[in-house]
Amino acid sequence: MDISLSDKRNGTQIEPKTVHGILWLQTHFESQHWELISNGLVIIPTKDAQMLCKDATNAGLNVNFINSLSQIDKI
Repeated sequence: MDISLSDKRNGTQIEPKTVHGILWLQTHFESQHWELISNGLVIIPTKDAQMLCKDATNAGLNVNFINSLSQIDKI
């Protein structure tokens, strides 16, 4: 997996997992954000993350998009 996208309460967290993932993300974000992105500290709107996922997949990267998980109450 090159990039992991995880749904959070306020958007989708981007976590590059390989050098290929980091390099690809650098072509899509301004240099001032690269350090935060490489450390997995960036959350973007989920709609934008879905487009990012599609673009990265079309470019040949392996992307793991984890939809939000919720805990159910015990019966």
